[in-house]
Amino acid sequence: METTQQSQEHHAQIELGVNIDHIATLRQARGTSYPDLVEAAFLVEEAGANAITIHLREDRRHIQDQDVYDLRKTIKTRMNLEVAATDEMIAIACDVHPEDACVVPEKREELTTEGGLDVIGQFDRIQKATRQLSSENIRVSLFIEPDIEQIKRVLEIGAPVIELHTGTYANANGDDQKREFDRILKATEFAHDQGIHVNAGHGLDYSNTAEIARIPQMRELNIGHSVISRAVFVGISKATRQIVEVMQNARK
Repeated sequence: METTQQSQEHHAQIELGVNIDHIATLRQARGTSYPDLVEAAFLVEEAGANAITIHLREDRRHIQDQDVYDLRKTIKTRMNLEVAATDEMIAIACDVHPEDACVVPEKREELTTEGGLDVIGQFDRIQKATRQLSSENIRVSLFIEPDIEQIKRVLEIGAPVIELHTGTYANANGDDQKREFDRILKATEFAHDQGIHVNAGHGLDYSNTAEIARIPQMRELNIGHSVISRAVFVGISKATRQIVEVMQNARK
């Protein structure tokens, strides 16, 4: 039988961060001044998103430095700035002062961020980045695999938020997907019990998001590529409203 606390958690609001990187990808393909990221962020917020996520990569393949500063002035909800744990990126984040900074792994040759941070193997570097960001009153999130041992090291570092990598779940089918979902569920429950705020993202779309959103302790999902892809056909406002609806229905 569900307790009162469990019932409240189950029906609690789950938030959405929309990653607008690929609006910039389209712009950079021709080197034009459009589509405009500020306008995109405005429309996404108006459609119900709770945060705008952008990833300033070291190779500047989509988001540019000026985009970060322009969006910081205009975003009305929250800016979630994804950065690698490098001196350059942490310095930029500290200068910009987003509400949230998500530390992610980054390889120049990858198409998009693949896999989570190795908090165990790169403990000192990630701890240093976390402390620098936290000293500027920026809430730090660490993008990690749904792995209990990684979460234990996050506790040692003291980051208040984790974002669980859902790419393996999103790319799997059948029993493999169920096993990966179980990993995510167990990791979420463990982290939540330790007082860590749990988010998730990567590869989530209109067909696989509900299962993750249904996890009672899940607080926020960051979704980008699928929303921008659907926006090509229905517009970014409708695409955002549709994924919000998927998430809200999962909590009913």
